[in-house]
Amino acid sequence: MQRSLRHKMIIRSVASGATVSVEALCDLTGASAVTIRRDLTELADQGMVRRVRGGVTRADARGTLMPFAVRFETDRERKDALAAVAAGLVADGESLVIDNGTTCYAVARHLVGRPVTALALSLHAAAALATRPGATVIVPGGPVENDTLAFTSHAAMRAISETNADVVIIGACSAQPGFGLTSTTYEDAQVKRACLAAGARRVLITTAEKLTRTSTFRFGEFGDLTHLVTTADADPDRLAPFRADGVEIHLVETPPPPSAGS
Repeated sequence: MQRSLRHKMIIRSVASGATVSVEALCDLTGASAVTIRRDLTELADQGMVRRVRGGVTRADARGTLMPFAVRFETDRERKDALAAVAAGLVADGESLVIDNGTTCYAVARHLVGRPVTALALSLHAAAALATRPGATVIVPGGPVENDTLAFTSHAAMRAISETNADVVIIGACSAQPGFGLTSTTYEDAQVKRACLAAGARRVLITTAEKLTRTSTFRFGEFGDLTHLVTTADADPDRLAPFRADGVEIHLVETPPPPSAGS
């Protein structure tokens, strides 16, 4: 089993606050006790879980938030397929703002070497874009979040507000019809709202299951977008409100999502 999938399964197994033994995790994942203990050490070092005698339980401070690396590796093929299409909506010589998050990071990887000017809202995306000559990469400054390396401070919003981009690439935590575009944190919602005001073309990139969810903080309406890039398994009823608002929809054939437990 892929390391990132094991980590995700371990984190989910303790989400209720239960203590799970090493032996139970071996049965759950099919991995050896040596491998599981190594996984637990890595996750505990990241603050994702808390080691206890004989096993592991939920981290007190950070709950079950998945590490960036785990989220990126999980379902990577689908994210990569979406990212290739979104990157294709950016022409050479154009300017763009690229949001934080794992799928937007995948877009940055597809833009490596392209002659674009990019304001990157995470150090993950900035580092990817800067690995080869071609792109001009700008970061907004100010503090970055742990693990996600995202810029969500007032400095980031000021940099976005001073940008007139040809394209903005935005990721959403959820986009359920009737609830608009939403995010799980207030700071991230403010950054995404600023992004919507900064681009001539505004591209939302998301998997189909996020069209069935809603989060706490709204940052926009479907009509604020010009393009939606999502997986081909999206429910047509979920797409209808986007079409009604004039959003151009790109449906991408991708591998199926990971099976239950991943």
